[in-house]
Order: sequence, then C-alpha cells, then structure tokens
Amino acid sequence: MKAVHFGAGNIGRGFIGSLLHRSGYEVVFVDVNAEIIDELNQKKAYTVHIAEENGQNETVTNVRGLNSQTQIEQVIEEIASADIVTTAVGPNILKFVAEPIAKGLKQRAGKDVFVIACENAIGATETLKSHIETYLTEQEMAEMEKVTSFPNSAVDRIVPNQQHEELLTVAVEPFYEWVIDEAAIHTSRPEISGATFVQDLTPYIERKLFTVNTGHAMVAYLGFARGIEAINEAIADETIERMVRGALEETSTLLTEKYGFDRAEHKRYVEKILNRFKNPYLSDDVKRVGRGPLRKLSFNERFIKPARQLVELGYEPKALLEGIEAAFQFDVQSDEESVQLQQMLAQKELKEVIVEVTGLDKNSALVEEIEKRIS
Repeated sequence: MKAVHFGAGNIGRGFIGSLLHRSGYEVVFVDVNAEIIDELNQKKAYTVHIAEENGQNETVTNVRGLNSQTQIEQVIEEIASADIVTTAVGPNILKFVAEPIAKGLKQRAGKDVFVIACENAIGATETLKSHIETYLTEQEMAEMEKVTSFPNSAVDRIVPNQQHEELLTVAVEPFYEWVIDEAAIHTSRPEISGATFVQDLTPYIERKLFTVNTGHAMVAYLGFARGIEAINEAIADETIERMVRGALEETSTLLTEKYGFDRAEHKRYVEKILNRFKNPYLSDDVKRVGRGPLRKLSFNERFIKPARQLVELGYEPKALLEGIEAAFQFDVQSDEESVQLQQMLAQKELKEVIVEVTGLDKNSALVEEIEKRIS
C-alpha cells in the first residue's frame, strides 16, 4: 500500500507519517523543503521520540520524498497510484496542493482512494475538495468521486518546533487522536492503525476545538501577556491555570448540553488535556502556539464560536472573554497575522476591528463586552 502525504514537517513526520507507517503504507512525503526531502531520500527512515519519562523511540521506515516545486510531475504520478492521500500543511496551504492532487486523481484508473486533510481546522477535507473541484470539469469530478472518498477528520497531537542533531528526528507527546468521518466513505474504509472511525464527526471536532485548541491558545496568549516563553511554564502559573480552567468549564457546559457528553467523563477529558499542557518533557513556545490570531479569533473558531453559542443558550461567558482579550493584544513581529491585527487596532475604530475580525454582529452583546475589555 502507498500513501502520499503533503507536508514533511514535524506534524507530518511525527504524527500522520508515523501512523501510516504503522499501518503498512510506504509513505511518500511531498514538501517544498528541499533539505528535508533530500534527507528522506538519503536515509529512507527517521526517528520519532515519545516525549515522556523513559520515552521510547520509533523508527519510521519505507519512506521517501518528492519536492513539490521541482518534481510536480512525479507527485502527480504517485497520486495516480496511491491508496491514500493526506495533508498536514496548514489550512491556508490547501489551495496550493489542490492542483497536483486533482491532476493525480484524474489520472487514476478506477482504483479506490481516500483523500483526508489532517489539519487543525473544521471541515478541512471539504475545503480541500472545493479547491480540487476548480481544476476539474463537472464530468471529471463526477467520475473521480465514484472511486474517491473525502472524509473530514479531527486530529490532535502536540508537536512543537524543535531542533535535533539528526534533521529528521521529531519528538511528540504520547497522546494522539485521529478521528475520521466514516459516513463520508463510500467504499471499504482505509486501513489506518490508531485511527477512530465515527458516523458523526461533529461532536469530536468541537470537543477537540473547544477544549484542546481553546485551552492551548489561552495558555499561549495569557503566558505571552505575562512574559512567559514556554507553554508548560505558563500553565504552571496559578493565575493562568485558573483562567484556563474557567474557560474550559464554560466550553464544557456548552459541549455537554449540545452533544450530551457524560459530564464526569468529559471532566476527565479536560484534566487529561490540562496535563498534556504541563508535560515537562515537551517544551512549546507560546509565540508558536499563539500565531495566527486573526484565524483563531474568527467566527467559527476556538474562542468566538463557543462564546456566542453559550450566549444563545442563555449563559454569560466570562473566562473565554479573558482569552479573547489576550488574543487581541498578542503582538509578535514575526507573526504576519499578529502584525496585521495590531495595525488594524492602530488605524481603525476598536468596534470596527472587533466586528471585522470576529464576524459578530456589531450590535451583539459579545462585541460590547470585548470592546469594554480591550479599550
């Protein structure tokens, strides 16, 4: 079996590539980073270190790489004969990988294939599919969909930026979760060790988004505001932990009411997430975790969506607003979205910026509360 995976970075190698290897796939990584691609082709293997006490090493073999800038025809050929195509490139890059995927799928000769975007975003595979459609005629798309499934997925594993003596070595946390929407698969489901297939993906996506992503981002923004550099050091601050717990209590109320999650079980899930942030063997930078505040503050993302849905249920979010306030104040010159946000705040009326960034109605109570906090 063969998998073509776009994105040979830490997440691609340490998470998706590792699970695909365990499942018996040859993994062909596609990336713009020539150094990593050359190293993959030279070594044909790399090490994944589990960041915990007495952490074990896993050797991932049967791998190779293709440069998406100089070997695009080979990429298309590999997709034409692949069993599964996955991505871990970031939601904003999906539009750039859609064309070679479309061309590769077009060349297939009736063999079933699965395309799964493993991104930190809701409906990422649907987004990728919409980009793929722009490169195919209606007839071509109809023929391709007969043998191609496009299931959305929810992925969760903390893999920070890192440096190792060996270029390809990557350290990952022990926990991982890859949940795949089985309802969107119209052939036999793919063989992926460690993946969970469910008929309704939405509860799992929002449980992860409103717990892991909301909590992680809050730790980052609150830690940055206090001059703390590492996530595990930030969550060790009693004030930050109290604020993060408050936000996750609010999202827990939303999730248990909306999806009927067992409250005791969900509380254990929250504690597991908080302990992941505290992992002393995996140091992550608050600037890295906080990057992209415009996306993180958008209408359907980790702060605004749970806050507005709580209001709709008759609750008044408070701790979440502390995270939103800190996100608006995230000022990192190396992050393009942070720079853009701070320029907006300097050049426009505050309420106008809040409405533009969050997508909330200008007359909503949430906009008023956010404005009070930032002004």
